[in-house]
Order: sequence, then C-alpha cells, then structure tokens
Amino acid sequence: MSAHPSDDLAAAFARLGGEDDQQVWSDLWNDLCHQGCVYEDSFPALPYLAAIATGRAPGEPQEAVLMAGLIASAADEEHGARYAGETSVLLPVARRLLDAATGHPPTFVHLLQCVLAFEGERVWSAGRLEGLFEQEYEIECPQCTAELFIAFGDHGTFASAGDYVTADPVKAALLPADPRTLGPLPARLHRTASRAGHEQVALGLTYLFGRATCPDCGAEFAVPEQVEER
Repeated sequence: MSAHPSDDLAAAFARLGGEDDQQVWSDLWNDLCHQGCVYEDSFPALPYLAAIATGRAPGEPQEAVLMAGLIASAADEEHGARYAGETSVLLPVARRLLDAATGHPPTFVHLLQCVLAFEGERVWSAGRLEGLFEQEYEIECPQCTAELFIAFGDHGTFASAGDYVTADPVKAALLPADPRTLGPLPARLHRTASRAGHEQVALGLTYLFGRATCPDCGAEFAVPEQVEER
C-alpha cells in the first residue's frame, strides 16, 4: 500500500467486474491476506467485501465472504466493534453459502469458519478446523511435550509420534467423542456437517473433540485443548 492506502484499496477493488477477476482476486489475497496472514491494513477491506457479498458491488460473493471471514477471525475487540455493521451483513450471506456447500469439504469447512468468525467466535474460526479436510492435526503431548500427529481418514485413525507418512511411527488409538455428549459448539458443528452430507467432516469432528493417548508416554489427554494451544 502507498501513502494513501484507502485510495489504493478502492482502486484495487474497482478492478473487479471484468474478465481478469481471477487475477484481481489473486492480487487482493496476496496484498491483504498473504499466506493466510491478517494485517492491520486488511481490516479496511471489510466494507468492500461486504458490498461484494451482498451484490452491491461487482465481484464473486463467495470469494468476498472467504476473505472477509479470514480477516474477521483475527479481529480484536476494537476491530470487532468498528466493523460490526459489515460482519452483520456478511453473516447471513455466509450462512446461505454454507447451506449450498454440499460437494467440496475444504470450501464447506472454510465457510463454516467464516460463519463462526462473523458471529464473533475467535478460537475455532481462526483456521483450527482446517485439519478436518486435511484429516490430520499436529499437536504436542501435554505431559511429555512429544510432537504428535492426530490422523483420521483413509490413512487410518491414530495418534502417532513422528511423521506417519515418511517414517514408521509409534501409534496409539484415538478415542472419538460421542456426538450425543458434545458441548454446544462442537455439537452444532457436527450437526451442520451431518445435515450437509459431509460425513467425513462430521466424523473428523468426533476425533477433534475426542481424546488421545500419547504413544510415547501413555498419557491420555483432550485433543481440542492441544489444538487450541497450537
């Protein structure tokens, strides 16, 4: 951004609405949220993104919601209050897009995080659900501090010490949570994924909010607490 960042921002978004939109969005992501990072200069983009998401400005609504959700997930109390109007209009758009996201797990999970971000949730909206479509989490044992992988999906279901892809790791079983005993937020996430037909995401949530045993020291611990720590 130059000495007049607001002018630069307006000019950047004014480029949308033509044949080069894919490149424009790529440039916007690179400038405002490079590699998933959110900066102070990212927040003034929220009014532009809200306008696109609601059809008041040209551009792809889903792209706008995804970028706005990432930015909103990093908002502190001051930013949350300053851009409350924008997040309030983005929220129903994100919910509609989430209801329609039945075919692509990564898009579904990202939109789920956007909904949480616009609602003001600041833990699970901030990228921590993305392991659900990657089908793994890298965490640390709270007892012996060993680096562990929590894996579920086609490659199996286990906690391992070491890289389970390239090595011969020591493994221990995961203990999934019973969906009927999940807390309010995990239960809502599980219900949303199940209703959308994302059964692998729903299954992953039971492991994400379940328990694991460290294959190094044998300690049993709650997985979500260690995911939050990362």
